[in-house]
Amino acid sequence: MPCRNLTLAARTDRRYIRSPYRSNRFILASIQAPHAHFEEGRKRPPVNLAFVVDRSGSMSGEKLQLVKMAVAQSVNRLAAEDRFSIVVYDDQIDVVFDSAAATPANRQAALRRLNMVEARNQTNLGEGWLRGCEQVARHLAGEGVNRTLLLTDGLANVGMTNSDELAGHANQLRQRGVSTSTFGVGTDFDELLLEAMATAGGGNFYYIANQQQIVDYVTSEVGEALDVVARDVRLEIEAPEGVDVEALSQFQFDRRGGRTVVSLGALVAEQIVEVVLRLNFPYGEVGDVTGAVLTLSDRTGIAPDDGSPIRLEWEYADGKTNDLQERDVEVDRAVARVFASRARQEATALNRAGDYRAAQAALAGVAGRIRSYAGRDDEMRAIVAELDRDANQVAQPMPAAAIKQMHFARYNTAKMRTVDGRAMRRQ
Repeated sequence: MPCRNLTLAARTDRRYIRSPYRSNRFILASIQAPHAHFEEGRKRPPVNLAFVVDRSGSMSGEKLQLVKMAVAQSVNRLAAEDRFSIVVYDDQIDVVFDSAAATPANRQAALRRLNMVEARNQTNLGEGWLRGCEQVARHLAGEGVNRTLLLTDGLANVGMTNSDELAGHANQLRQRGVSTSTFGVGTDFDELLLEAMATAGGGNFYYIANQQQIVDYVTSEVGEALDVVARDVRLEIEAPEGVDVEALSQFQFDRRGGRTVVSLGALVAEQIVEVVLRLNFPYGEVGDVTGAVLTLSDRTGIAPDDGSPIRLEWEYADGKTNDLQERDVEVDRAVARVFASRARQEATALNRAGDYRAAQAALAGVAGRIRSYAGRDDEMRAIVAELDRDANQVAQPMPAAAIKQMHFARYNTAKMRTVDGRAMRRQ
């Protein structure tokens, strides 16, 4: 029988830690969402969506027509129990259709109004996005998904333009129950801004390299919203005083005293998510044992009642014991993927800034560290080979499209999503 609850598994890379100085150890936490069981007389939870569309001058022509098609196909997938709104922006903000139930009549009326929208002027991205979030916030679906979908092909050049400020608002809105997913089209948008907003907002970021992908990516994101089985999923790690815990994967995390809480957001049916954690241990006496406890919770109520607590333990040992201990290859692979992803993030930023030598060194350095413990493992050796290839690529000026593609690939790896941005699911 398929599982009806979230499941949690966790393992560590090594069992022993060094006594005379601070040691780093890694945890691989694997979370799996259950299958959808709405067919058993239980209705799918409603969704409450706002489509926020850039109508600045650069969106003219086929690009805007494809966006309209994507919104139309997405809206027509909704049921009467769902809600939607449409906001468009350039330097002015217009609510094309106020939040309303997705009845056939409302869908038709909204799409007629959307078809009349034309491209013009500059890009007040921040105000347009916030107006969409406002539409969602007015009618929060207590048991469903509340999300703003922001699509743009340009830079925020009017109104609120500061990346940290926009990401901060996205984080606050996520805490109030409104998530944000972002879509960047072409080569002129700011991928760092859109990724920061999606990460802080608990949604997903997409790079649309060509116009033909617009419909596919937007409708795919809406399809995932319709397939959510767990909301506000959180992984909590409790560790003794003096043990520092850091989430290395692409998720928001907060430290609250001796607890670290990783926010995984909404999970779709049968989605698999891996979170890599780094623990830094204080000094200790040989033979002493320390540990950490991991629990899982969600707002939907499908986490096991006991939170599936998992306790992992480490023992302080001498240098020889540490040197001879076995490593968990599955954890090493996950750690390698995370550090390769972080290195690509640094390298693309350096390449964009024109520091090609430092960009190459960032990738080469991580490749060397992974090579030192990869041994004959084919998967880790493949990661090293990809880093070596990318190091050569960033050693010279890269076209904007190539930088954005590398950035998107890195993001998907870090979030455990497929190469085209879809949730990774159990096969």
